[in-house]
Amino acid sequence: MVLMLIAIGAGIVGALFGLGGGIIFIPVLTILFGLDATEAVAASLVGIVATSTGSATGFVKKGLSNIRLGMLLEITTTIGAIIGAIIASYLENWILLILFSMVMLYSGFKMAVSPERTEIGECRENELTFEYSDPASGVENRKYEVRNIRSGMALCTIAGAVSSMTGVGGGSIKVPLMNIYMHVPIKVASATSSYMIGITAFSGAIIYLIMGTIPLQVAATVAIGAYIGAVIGTRIAGRTNASALKRYMSAVFFIIAFVMVLKAGGYL
Repeated sequence: MVLMLIAIGAGIVGALFGLGGGIIFIPVLTILFGLDATEAVAASLVGIVATSTGSATGFVKKGLSNIRLGMLLEITTTIGAIIGAIIASYLENWILLILFSMVMLYSGFKMAVSPERTEIGECRENELTFEYSDPASGVENRKYEVRNIRSGMALCTIAGAVSSMTGVGGGSIKVPLMNIYMHVPIKVASATSSYMIGITAFSGAIIYLIMGTIPLQVAATVAIGAYIGAVIGTRIAGRTNASALKRYMSAVFFIIAFVMVLKAGGYL
């Protein structure tokens, strides 16, 4: 019951920020429940699939998820996820924890210091021009143009690999990548990431399942709680201002990175 309640909270955070909840699943499963890093990552990926399922439906109905962009980026992300899951099985626990912390620090820093870059107003009408609405931020039918699509796809390979190796779902890389580098509005980036992470996590989870490293009872509890939390988080996201969302996301990244560094060093 304790784990399920925590998973509900992780589902809320995962849906709100497009991260899948892995940033909470990993510390909780390793520190509080004593799982090694590989088992925690495997269970976390199952929870991320549940979070994506619970949140993606709501975001798609609201028109925030850019399905076309998400499926395009998912091609390279899935390839990276399969590669990362295989590599992770040969790494020591502390290496995975340090890698996780580095990703959190980098993403938190970029979200804190980088302004939101969206190509609006003077968009060229082409296949990469889209439209979205965000009543909480006072945005109605605003157009934006996705930039750097090819290099963005290449970088998503890294996001997929990190997803499977650390269990974070890749959203901690994909959201800043889409928002800062590809000029996608933060609300759209988070919603699109929520749509994508389920596919990415599923690809990695299958590898762990084949290897027999998924703790089934833990994964089932995490999945149920994460789904419930994701449904709640989707509703909260619709009422949150975009600029506030970036600040909250950055703070969450820094806190989790600090906790995991302590865990890797044997202090927790």
